[in-house]
Amino acid sequence: MSATGADPADVLIDDEKIVAVLEPGSSIAQAAAASAEIIDATGKYVIPGGVDVHTHMEVPFGATTSSDTFETGTIAAAWGGTTTIVDFATQTYGRQVRECLDEWHGKAEGNCAIDYGFHMIIGDVNNDSLREMDKLVDEGITSFKLFMAYPGVYLSDDRQILQAMQSCSNNGGLIMMHAENGIAIDLLAEQAAARGETDPINHGLVRRHELESEATHRAIKLAKVGAAPLYIVHLSASGALEEVARARNNGANVFAETCPQYLYLTLEDHLGAPGFEGAKYVCSTPLRSKHEHHQADLWTGLRTNDLSVVATDHCPFCFKDQKDAGVDDFRDIPNGIGGVEHRMDLIYQGVVTGEISIARWVELCSTTPARMFGLYPQKGTIQPGADADIVLYDPNASWSISVDNHHMNMDYSAYEGFAISGKVDTVMSRGEVIIANDQFHGASGRGKYIARGLTQYLM
Repeated sequence: MSATGADPADVLIDDEKIVAVLEPGSSIAQAAAASAEIIDATGKYVIPGGVDVHTHMEVPFGATTSSDTFETGTIAAAWGGTTTIVDFATQTYGRQVRECLDEWHGKAEGNCAIDYGFHMIIGDVNNDSLREMDKLVDEGITSFKLFMAYPGVYLSDDRQILQAMQSCSNNGGLIMMHAENGIAIDLLAEQAAARGETDPINHGLVRRHELESEATHRAIKLAKVGAAPLYIVHLSASGALEEVARARNNGANVFAETCPQYLYLTLEDHLGAPGFEGAKYVCSTPLRSKHEHHQADLWTGLRTNDLSVVATDHCPFCFKDQKDAGVDDFRDIPNGIGGVEHRMDLIYQGVVTGEISIARWVELCSTTPARMFGLYPQKGTIQPGADADIVLYDPNASWSISVDNHHMNMDYSAYEGFAISGKVDTVMSRGEVIIANDQFHGASGRGKYIARGLTQYLM
C-alpha cells in the first residue's frame, strides 16, 4: 500500500533497507524466500511507517515539562505505527540557537526507539539567530518555526517574521508558523479573567477562530513579500483553511497541517466538560465549536490537499500535578494534548467512514510529511533503497482507546473510549521488528538522528 494505491507484492529487506518490491510468487521472490525470514502479511495492509512531523518531547512549559521523554514518547509512537518523528528544538528568548539545539540533541541522543530529526524554533529572531539558520540548513535542520502568539515568550513581530522569511528565501529553508494573533488573544484572556471566567472552556473562547484566520492571512502575505515557503502548523478553523486554499489556488508555496484533535474533539463536549475535566483538552490552537462547520471543512481540506499533512502536535501533560496548575485560571493550564500513539488509527477511521481513501491515508500520514520535510525517499515509501520502516495494519481488528492500554506517559487519554476499526499489527524500523504480537521488541537508543534535506514541494 502506497500513496498511489494498493498492489499485492513481496517486499525484500536486507539489513536496514528495502532492496526489492516483487511480484508475488516471482522466481526472485521464491529464491529469496528459501533463505529469508518470512513475515506473513496476508489479510493486512503493508504501508510505510508513519512520519509525525510535529512533536514536543520534554519541552518546558512554564514551571513544568511535557510528560513524555524522548524514550517514552518514541516507544509510544512505535506502538501506533509511527517510525519517524521530527521534534522541535526550542530557542527561547535571550539564548543562542546553537546552545538550545545542543540541549535537544542531548535529550534525544541515546534515548529514542525510532528515528528522529529536528525543526528549530526561533524564539528570538536577531542577527545571530538569522546567521545560525543558514548554518543549520547545511546541517540538515531545514525548517524553522515562528510564533505569532505567546507575547513575551515566543512571539515574533512582523519585522522579525519578515527577516526570517527573507533568510529562508535565500537558504531554502521552510518557515513553519503558529498562526494566532497572540496580542489580541492575551487581551481577551485578561478581560475574561477579570470577569471571573476562569474555567478551561474560556481557553477556547478567547482564542477565537477569527484570530487564527487573521494571523494565517498575515503570515501568507508576509511570506509573499519575503518570497519564502510557508507551512501553517495545527490549523483548526475554517477561516484559516480558506486563507490557505486561496493562497494555494493563486500558486503560492503555502502548505498546512491539521491534527486529529481538531477532527474529533470539540469545544463544547471536551474543553467544556464538567468541572475541571476540560483542562485535559487545552491546546493551542484550541478545539473549535461543534455548532460550526470546522471539522467538516477540515476533512474536505484533507481530500483537496489544501491540508497536506496530519501531524499530532504531541505535547502531553498529566492531568494531576501538571494540568491542575490552572485550576483557578485557565491561563495557567499547560497547553497540549498527547496523541503520537493514535494518529495512524484515528486518521484511518476517515477511511472507514469514507472521508478519505486508503491511499490518501498513507499520503497524509507517511509520504507527504516525508517529502515536505526532506526525508523522502529514505522515509515515507516502500521502494528499493528506502529504509525498511514498514507497518502491517490489520483492517479487521477492533478495539477502544483508553488510558489503560496506551503507552504515552500520561494519566488520561484525550480519546478515552473511542472505538477504533483497524489496528497496528507489526512495526519494523530499519528492518528490525520492534512491535509484534502485542509486544515491544525494540530498545531505547536504537533510533538514529536524521539530517534532513530541503522540502520537495516548492514550485
